[in-house]
Amino acid sequence: MPLDALALALGAAVLHALWNLLLARERDTEAATAVALISLVGVLILPAALTWRVEAAAIPYVIGSAALELAYVGLLAAAYRRFDLSVVYPVARGLAPMLALVLTVVVAASWPSAGEIGGVLAVGAGVMLVRGVRGGARGLGAGGLIAAVIAGYTVVDRYGIHHANAAPYLLLVMLGPAALYPFGVGRRRVAAVVSPATILVGAASAGAYLLVLLALRLASAPAVAAVRETSVVIATALAAVVLHERVGAARLAGAALVVAGVVLLAVS
Repeated sequence: MPLDALALALGAAVLHALWNLLLARERDTEAATAVALISLVGVLILPAALTWRVEAAAIPYVIGSAALELAYVGLLAAAYRRFDLSVVYPVARGLAPMLALVLTVVVAASWPSAGEIGGVLAVGAGVMLVRGVRGGARGLGAGGLIAAVIAGYTVVDRYGIHHANAAPYLLLVMLGPAALYPFGVGRRRVAAVVSPATILVGAASAGAYLLVLLALRLASAPAVAAVRETSVVIATALAAVVLHERVGAARLAGAALVVAGVVLLAVS
């Protein structure tokens, strides 16, 4: 994995951990997510206008990624209403890089190196250890479905971003979810949670996604997905410091496994 791609993906992981920590503090996470989506689009308008380049070949990828993003937001919100975050989140984030690896092989007929395969598997397993996995089959199934959607839009973006600049591509992808999801949540709920924090969530998520798109121009989808999921380790560290959560032996082992996976990807 090129070092510049690694740096971009790690930067995205830091921003991803930040906005997830901010979002987790909101009482109405669905409404806060709606505000964040609107903020994300608003943040992107100027840079997209200044760097506009979208080839016709990008449009199918934009449509596919937008549909998957909308499915991701809807599925995640529905899963969090029915199951504990500790059930859904580690499965969704841990399986996503592994499924991206499978999709890349099956759909794109592209075979990664042994080091890349080992790095992706190490990061995925480490993420699950850091968060811990428990719960019934339905909760685990929901997490697996969300992981498949994450893997799907990551692989789609890997090819779509080569036909457009990052900011306009992301703006077009997120216009649909930003218009439809808040409508489903409800105007009153959305208006009630508008605050600097929820707007910052959108800005940080825009920055994280842009960094991921730039990394996808330089490295494979499984590698970028794996490094991005180090956000789970970063978020856990922040939770331990800020929220004084206990970090046990399993979490420490998972963090070490994630670091080992990233090192493998860096030298592959």
